[in-house]
Amino acid sequence: MRDIQTALKNVVKQQFGHDITPELTRPDEQFGDYATNAALQLAGRLGRPPREIAEELAAALKNELPQLKDVAVAGPGFINVTLDDDALLAAAEAAPHAKPQTYKGKVVVAEYSDPNPFKALHAGHLYTTLVGDAISSLLEAAGAKVHRVNYGGDVGLHVARAMWGIIHFLGGEHPEKLADISEAERATWISKRYVEGNAAYEQDETAKAEIIALNKRVYQLHETGDKTSPFAHIYWTCRQWSYDGFDNLYAQLQIHPFERYIPESEVTPPGLEIVKKGLKEGVFAESDGAIVYKGEDEGLHTRVFINSNGLPTYEAKDLGLAATKWRDYKFDLGFIITGNDIVEYMKVIIKALGHFYPEVAERSRHLTHGMIRLPGGKKMSSRKGNNPMAQDILDAAVAANKAATGADDNNVVLAAVKYAFLKYRIGGDMIYNPEESVSLEGDSGPYLQYAHARARSILVKAGEAKGEAAGLDAAERSLARKISEYPEVIAKAVEELMPHHIAVYLYELAQSFNRFYEHNRVVGDPRQTTRQQLVALYADVLKDGLTLLNIAAPERL
Repeated sequence: MRDIQTALKNVVKQQFGHDITPELTRPDEQFGDYATNAALQLAGRLGRPPREIAEELAAALKNELPQLKDVAVAGPGFINVTLDDDALLAAAEAAPHAKPQTYKGKVVVAEYSDPNPFKALHAGHLYTTLVGDAISSLLEAAGAKVHRVNYGGDVGLHVARAMWGIIHFLGGEHPEKLADISEAERATWISKRYVEGNAAYEQDETAKAEIIALNKRVYQLHETGDKTSPFAHIYWTCRQWSYDGFDNLYAQLQIHPFERYIPESEVTPPGLEIVKKGLKEGVFAESDGAIVYKGEDEGLHTRVFINSNGLPTYEAKDLGLAATKWRDYKFDLGFIITGNDIVEYMKVIIKALGHFYPEVAERSRHLTHGMIRLPGGKKMSSRKGNNPMAQDILDAAVAANKAATGADDNNVVLAAVKYAFLKYRIGGDMIYNPEESVSLEGDSGPYLQYAHARARSILVKAGEAKGEAAGLDAAERSLARKISEYPEVIAKAVEELMPHHIAVYLYELAQSFNRFYEHNRVVGDPRQTTRQQLVALYADVLKDGLTLLNIAAPERL
């Protein structure tokens, strides 16, 4: 594609004296391998009929690139380009290894997952964890140095709710009783205490007042550096238990490890400093004892950054987080993935940030996802005790796979969950169906694993390739063409930070291979050498694509 674009650009300059950036698309296979509307781009500038321009461009392009089998004009002035067999096969051979180096030498800070200590990861956290890891892998393949970081609230009312539940369970501030909680149940135990504290906060005015007081005590722990009081001992121990629980789940998911956890308590002081500085400079304003950012003046809405009790809100902490990431990484791109319910919130944060760190605001990307639903449209809540947790999703996949196959294969389960989440475009709602996710038929991760293993099995049966590869027949050409699209798909996924492009392509590729293999024998056929080569390329692309999505590609299932 790059060769054709370069040649077309040169031809336009030579023939018509204009500089353009020609666009190439993939037309239906019957029309060729590539199509361009360069003639239509030029028609307005030259004041000539686009088809007339297209005829001249087509002739010049054919002379410029002899590896083109055909260059034909269609419709009002579109140009369809068909590669010769050698060029198409060369493109297919390069496909498994061709990665756009868009981010070569660039530094990226990838912030995702972001669970809060003292709470369990719910399905939304699982989504951002898997998608964030896949996007990070894509950017690394494109040459970036990626710093994976994880941000979570170790201060705030949710912590106070959990601490209330913990203290009540222990019968008071008795840290020695924590020794009775086994290592295996710690993360679940803390999550249950949070649910109890949350219910008490909403239903009991006395408990609510106690939780508000605990919230202030947690902040004071960080302000004074208290590590020894009974209350502090309970807090620090349970916070670490939460982090250990997160690490255990991430290890179970087989994702890349996070470089760092950034807790809210670390970014609160710089966030407060920024807000107080902004108040003096007129960026923020006082309102009923609070400090706010009046976003209405910029088409946004007003947000509170320090409340009337003098405590920083999420907004102030997010400013401190941005400043901390910039101080430590000086990144070229920073992205964060959250639910789409805070789109307007993040617009205010980035706008306010721009007053102090304009380069950070310019380099920040906020990606969002919709609701994760179960079949039947059931919503997931982040506060109630009946919402599906991340572990619930994994357990459902394990059960569905065992019911379908009788086996307990962790690679298959992870492929099922990861692909089910990654095949959707980021931004909309999605439904997770455990039974569909583990199916070996249809659009699923295990199906693609099976497709890869099947291709490897064919290659084992074929043995060492013998003889010279022949030209491509129609069926072989169709498969080679689909394989050759892979680098373009990666480039699009990298550009848009959208890994679903790869998932969709891999499924289409597997379907293309099935159509090919249904009517074209490989082993023992006179054309075995050529077909064996295509099977190997197909398997390599499947494996590379699955690897980019952090899904295992086993040699056999």
